[in-house]
Formats: sequence, structure tokens, C-alpha cells
Amino acid sequence: MLNQLPTWEKLAKEIIWKQIGELAGKTILDFGSGAGITADHFAANNQVIAIEPSEDMLAQQVNTNGYRQIVGSTDELKKHPSDSFDYIFCHNVLEYTDDREMIVGEFHRLMKKNGKLSIVKHNRNGRVMQMVVLLNNFDEANNLLDGQNSNAQQFGTINYYEDSDISNWCSGLVLRQSYGLRTFWDLQQNQEIQKDEEWQKKMIEIDMRVSQNPDFQRIAFFHHLIFEKRG
Repeated sequence: MLNQLPTWEKLAKEIIWKQIGELAGKTILDFGSGAGITADHFAANNQVIAIEPSEDMLAQQVNTNGYRQIVGSTDELKKHPSDSFDYIFCHNVLEYTDDREMIVGEFHRLMKKNGKLSIVKHNRNGRVMQMVVLLNNFDEANNLLDGQNSNAQQFGTINYYEDSDISNWCSGLVLRQSYGLRTFWDLQQNQEIQKDEEWQKKMIEIDMRVSQNPDFQRIAFFHHLIFEKRG
């Protein structure tokens, strides 16, 4: 299924999965699971529940490893008992919600002691780089630098928030690891080379190499944050 995705999405998922690492025998919640590609990947060796509100996304659903799919949104979180999950994924979701502080609080309630939370989020600096270098959109770049939000074609307004906001919204979550994601991809303009598997392999390797370097994190298009519930 990965090979059927746009190259940028395929590489992003492979990098995120590497950063999460191998999981086995865990209970996992994937909130905002989209077409279920990440849920399905981890369901091979874990018990996974996926929550997704979009019928369009679910029409493209991938489920070969038998995870449980729930159609719904934030209300579904409240239906699960506390201390239910070893790991929660929330990738590219909180930018598009109005109640993200409540959602993060629910994640904390649902996580087991020392459970982990994987957040993937937009990084404003990376978006500015993309606007200037790739798109020559200086008006949008200046708006972003002025603190305004941006727009994603498929999902609408990108309501940016800071990495530190997660712990500010819920003091019971401690940041254990932060990564840059898609550090170089969005500055690459050669469309043909992106189809080359050897090039893709090298892009993953160098993205992983700089992912924990703060200088490169500042300009990465996304950040991947891993939190732990205080024991």
C-alpha cells in the first residue's frame, strides 16, 4: 500500500514509523486515522483502535491486519475507560480542531502509566521556507511570519500551535523526544528524481540523520513529538 501513496506521504510515514520504533503486544489508539495506513501497519503486532470522522477518508480505508475502526470524532474518546492505551497516535490532527486542549486532556486520561503519545504537527518555519523557496509566495510567507495561520488544500485552515503547548495544556505529559520531519523534501524541485527508490532511501536516511538536530528542526516542515504520561 505504501508504494501507492504520493512519494512525500510514503516517505513521511516510513520516517514516522522508524521514529516510533518497533511495537509489539501493545494497545494503541490512532486518533484521526485517515485511511488507516498507520493503524494497519501497527495492527500487525498490536491491538489497535482507530477513530476517524471523515467518510471520504474511510472510503479509502486500508485494513488488512484487523484493527477496529470507529467512525466519529472527539466524543468517541470519552467512551473509553481511563488507562486503556499504551500508545496514542495523533498525526496532523490538532491543527484542524477547536478543542485541542480538551483532546490532549482526554489522551492523558486514556493513556496507561508511562504510556506514550505521538504527535505530528506543522512547523511554521518550515512552511515559510516552502512558501519562499518553492512557491515564490512572499505574501503568504510574510503573513506566517506575522503570526497568521495558513491553509491546507484538503483540510482547511492550519491553526498553528507551539511544541510546548502540549505540556502547557496538560502538565501530566512530559516531552521525551522531538524530531524534525520532512526537513529537505519540501525544498526539492526535481519531480522525476523523487520516483527513484535509491533517492528515496537516501532522503529517508539524511532526514533521520538530522531529525534530532535543533538547527534543522527549526526549518523542518513538520515536527514529531513523543510524550510520556508521568508515572
